[in-house]
Amino acid sequence: MKVGIDSRAAIWYHGTGIGTYVYQLCRHLHNLAAGNKIRFFWPGDEFRKLNIWQLEVFRSVEKNKDKFWEEVHIPNIIRNEGIDVYHVPQNGIGLPQQKPCPFIATVHDLIPYIMPETVGKGYLKIFIEEMPRILAMVDRVIVPSQGTARDLVQIAGVPSQKITVIYEAAEPIYRPLDKSLALQFVKEKYGINTPYVLYVGGFSPRKNLRLLIQAFHQITRQLPEQYSLVLPGKPAKEFSDLEVLVSTRNLQDKVHFIGFVEVAEMPLIYNGASAFVYPSFYEGFGLPPIEAMACGIPTLVANTAALPEVVGDGALLFSPVNVNQLSELLFMVLTDQNFAQCLAAKGIKQAKKYTWTEAARQTWAVYHQVWEQT
Repeated sequence: MKVGIDSRAAIWYHGTGIGTYVYQLCRHLHNLAAGNKIRFFWPGDEFRKLNIWQLEVFRSVEKNKDKFWEEVHIPNIIRNEGIDVYHVPQNGIGLPQQKPCPFIATVHDLIPYIMPETVGKGYLKIFIEEMPRILAMVDRVIVPSQGTARDLVQIAGVPSQKITVIYEAAEPIYRPLDKSLALQFVKEKYGINTPYVLYVGGFSPRKNLRLLIQAFHQITRQLPEQYSLVLPGKPAKEFSDLEVLVSTRNLQDKVHFIGFVEVAEMPLIYNGASAFVYPSFYEGFGLPPIEAMACGIPTLVANTAALPEVVGDGALLFSPVNVNQLSELLFMVLTDQNFAQCLAAKGIKQAKKYTWTEAARQTWAVYHQVWEQT
């Protein structure tokens, strides 16, 4: 069996959830299938920046991102090289119109269907136009949670027997580190010299950061010591609304928008935190909570979509519309050291259930199943 994988998202979206998924999946599939043949499709030789494999393993292809690349070049390679199964792991976007072999797509979530107002117009248009064709054309759909599987059945009408759930995982870099060293790093680089609550995951309205800021504001005066709220991420159009909220609550000195953080530095950002909060309205999986839990950080997540399924008993759950509930839970975590330590230990245990090695093994098994059925 020879497998083709559209790996472009590992480069184009490096540092995002989908980018991490494609990067880690390809890396571990390569290790797993050393005696088998895998053809990774890259946008030119840009993969060299990632420095994750021996370069001679790969043959680069041209950097074209247009339809010719997807509609002519890839199908030709699939035919000429005898590829038996072709996998598009970024929601199936970029799947060729022609079908020279069985197709597999990973669909991470159905946000454009469920919360279209939170999605960029360009991506929304592509997703809504392409997803029906993708779901009808592929032989199997891989999803990261039972929650996303249910959404596919109920919203998109995909037969359940066509869906396989394969959980994602935290990258190996996310593990407990020396907290004092992490805090020193955050102090030296960002000028934050207080303990802090952390959120990671972008600034879309879907992420529900207004609730977090409001909950943080409610407990700041009750806490026995001063805390900060740290929000990494690239500046976004939603910043202005959040900055107004921060200003009206007089939190300018306590809420820190620290901008983009390199992936290599994120374990230090996590490890310095006293608590991690993820108030999102909808997630197909939710990597940041797993990363926080893997680092041993007490974690609180909204009780929505796939999040309760993914975190198990390793995190506290709260309603994404109940600011008082989040305030009370966060206050308890920040003021009860024994409780926080117990929660952190549960989080580490839960995060260890997910590994990229296992995700790759299950994905390879899906390739075999689809291949054998054709």
